[in-house]
Amino acid sequence: MTAYSTFVRATHVLTNAAWFGGSLAGAVALQPARRKSDDARDPAEIADEGWRRWGPVQGAAIGLHLLSGLAILADNRRRVVGHPPTAAAVILKTALTGTAIMVSAEAYRSSAELDDALEHAQGDPAVEDKAHRLTQRMSWLRWATPVATAGLLVLDAYLGEQQRGVAGLLDPPSSLRRTT
Repeated sequence: MTAYSTFVRATHVLTNAAWFGGSLAGAVALQPARRKSDDARDPAEIADEGWRRWGPVQGAAIGLHLLSGLAILADNRRRVVGHPPTAAAVILKTALTGTAIMVSAEAYRSSAELDDALEHAQGDPAVEDKAHRLTQRMSWLRWATPVATAGLLVLDAYLGEQQRGVAGLLDPPSSLRRTT
């Protein structure tokens, strides 16, 4: 394994960790904190400022994650083509990455639309209804990105285990392993 390969793999995992961690922090802390004040504008402004600051970092993490993933795929192209379990994991990982990008983008779009609706909702039933629908959507959508990116971390662990040679301490003794 070369230093370049280690750098690319580390970049891939760290950017996924940033994507996962940022979205999880938003789901667990930032979004709920918006609703924890008597003054509805203060927490919304604080949460919006947090997302404005985090957005470029998360965008860079997603971009670097995609680029490093392509580099890893190019480096492992023979293994992906010649080893069906690896090919299946790469296909699943690609689909899950696409899903994570789509739900991240939809959460960003829906959040901006919700903020706009809340700002203009005073007494307009149509706008209040739209804000309610967007709030409902955001209640599950905020969890979709951390779930998808956690799946990517699990698949990275699976693919890493496929490259391991000698059994480790966590592997069952050879007498308990199935033979095929």
